[in-house]
Amino acid sequence: MKIVFLLPQEAPRPAGGFKVVYEYANRLARRGHRVRVLHIAHLLPSDTRPGLRDKLRVLRYVPFALNRKWRPDRWFKLDPAVTISWVPSFSRIFLPKADVYVATWWTTADRLAAIQNFPARKLYLIQHLETWLGSEDQVMATWKTPLEKIVIARWLEEIARGLGQSSHYIPNGLDFSKYGCDVAPETRNPRQVAMMFSHSLLWKGSYEGLKAIVRLKEQFPDLQAELFGIDERPEDLPSWIVYHHAPPQAEIRRIYNRASIFLAPSLSEGWGLPPCEAMMCGTAVVATDIGGHREFSVDSVNALLVPPEDPAAMAAAAARLIADPELRLKLAQKGKADIQRFSWDSAVDAFERVLQSPPATT
Repeated sequence: MKIVFLLPQEAPRPAGGFKVVYEYANRLARRGHRVRVLHIAHLLPSDTRPGLRDKLRVLRYVPFALNRKWRPDRWFKLDPAVTISWVPSFSRIFLPKADVYVATWWTTADRLAAIQNFPARKLYLIQHLETWLGSEDQVMATWKTPLEKIVIARWLEEIARGLGQSSHYIPNGLDFSKYGCDVAPETRNPRQVAMMFSHSLLWKGSYEGLKAIVRLKEQFPDLQAELFGIDERPEDLPSWIVYHHAPPQAEIRRIYNRASIFLAPSLSEGWGLPPCEAMMCGTAVVATDIGGHREFSVDSVNALLVPPEDPAAMAAAAARLIADPELRLKLAQKGKADIQRFSWDSAVDAFERVLQSPPATT
């Protein structure tokens, strides 16, 4: 089939949702499909009239087109069989002919649904409840469009069902060639923790996680902490915390393998990829009890789950693992075993079954 994925912007920096799309693109292309990923320079909802500032933003297309910084080459390797494009706006004239179009963000879904008399199948890959960059009314309206929905997590499936919408549930796949356990968990420093940090995305809960780490340091003065993220080192980060700015994937794997405990403090996630990667590397996980973490973690079975926005609870859970090495090792081993069920082969098999089946109706 000819398949086109629609992304809402450029991709010069790592992003979990984009990574999932690129993985699908690579793996579908290797199965013989003709895949194109379209990056859109300027994207407004269909009911929004562009103002002067919006019209001027279209000009960003030119410098990005010339310097090629819209591409993900610095952080993701796309298969040569995948075609990627950078277009100035969402317009029918820029859409290549295809059998299937896949919207991947609420604005791409809104614009795709608005196109009439379009002889192609329209899918909507829902990876999160994206109300942080759009009004709730606008975002939820896209869930009610006639696009065929694919959700990556059960909590998103429940939202769709509550809106009277059917959906295909396809959990994310994980790349076990990129992350794995290189250092036996029992040989690691039990007082070394790791966490992904995002200064710009407050819903990632990074500052709540930082408060938990500071509490742990007060209780365990020899605690060591390594943080990593795509943002520059925050100015207010304590000097004793090691911070890695935009580390390559191989270094992230080493960070996971040095840590005994990984903190995942997000307030909301479609699917939390970093704690999955930590589990793959044999690191015990303390995560917030949210839908995007419950997809792969069960409290006191393969992780410890704590209420979101509760640094004291997260610190207490991590302290419990430091004080109880048997529990830490049990969770690390169980997490590493349980996470194996989320393979990319299974995800792409399910995606192909959707493509080969009759279109679903709401």
